[in-house]
Amino acid sequence: MEKVKGKNIVVVGAGSIGTAIGNSLAVREDLTVSLLSIELDVIQTIQDIHINQKYFPNIRLHPQLEATSEDRVLLDAEIVILAIPSNAIMSYLRRVKDSLPDDSILINLAKGFGDNNMLIPDCIHSEFPNPVFSLKGPSFAREIINNTPTAFTLSGLDNKLSGSLSSVFKGTNLFIDTTDDIRGVEILSILKNIYAIIIGIVDAHFNSPNLRFMIFTKAFNEMRSILLLYGGKEETMFNYCGIGDFGLTALNDLSRNRTLGLLIGKGFFTEDISGKVVLEGKIAMGVILKELESRGFPETSFHLMKELEGVFSGSMKVSEFVNELLEN
Repeated sequence: MEKVKGKNIVVVGAGSIGTAIGNSLAVREDLTVSLLSIELDVIQTIQDIHINQKYFPNIRLHPQLEATSEDRVLLDAEIVILAIPSNAIMSYLRRVKDSLPDDSILINLAKGFGDNNMLIPDCIHSEFPNPVFSLKGPSFAREIINNTPTAFTLSGLDNKLSGSLSSVFKGTNLFIDTTDDIRGVEILSILKNIYAIIIGIVDAHFNSPNLRFMIFTKAFNEMRSILLLYGGKEETMFNYCGIGDFGLTALNDLSRNRTLGLLIGKGFFTEDISGKVVLEGKIAMGVILKELESRGFPETSFHLMKELEGVFSGSMKVSEFVNELLEN
């Protein structure tokens, strides 16, 4: 087994994705992997019986995987994987700043915007000296925890460090491609949730493979346009974080955003439902539209997203939605 620099790994967040990735890395005997969580009941069951009773009650975790609520575990962390919601990342990092070494590598798993509607790596760079990477790809936590081979794109500005970090995942069920287009990876992870809602609406209302992949292609092209407008690289569309993650999110019923689209298409969507369910796609859509419109980009470059806004606002009926999508 190849030795790596990042032997001490802390996964912040013991929810489904944090537990799954931590469990995958724990198979390597040369790594020390800890889950850091505020959920004391989760920590207790992991430590006592090696089971996360809340998120994976039927899965026995690797015995090397530890769990703790003590921030001091960060003091020796060489890699910190952030598996908490995007809107909580900056407040969390500020809270643990005194425990976080300046050279710890921060890897963001969250999909969404941070403070002031900035991309999360930009938020972190504005306040912390740490190297920052993103890890995004077509990945359901329940598949990872069952040891299914799963792909991610690791992105960061330091290509040499990217190669070293990639080696951390060797010998696990996690397979990595890399890019230095961290901005592109982040924006694609947000866009795929928005366009998955659109595919869900189309599928629920028509259930037509021909129409599904017509709209899928239009959505993919629109994502490409917006990626470029945000300064991302076109080739990132063909990393795991691009076509792979979009396909998984848009076409698989385990996806929350596709499920929202299905509810809308079947006529079950209400403002009450949307207010109670945290869905990255709906929240991020407003941020992106405001940004694109404020910069004067033509509406034809984000036509599908603009039509989806009409559905959410109630100004457009679902029955009219697909016809509007087909017009451009």
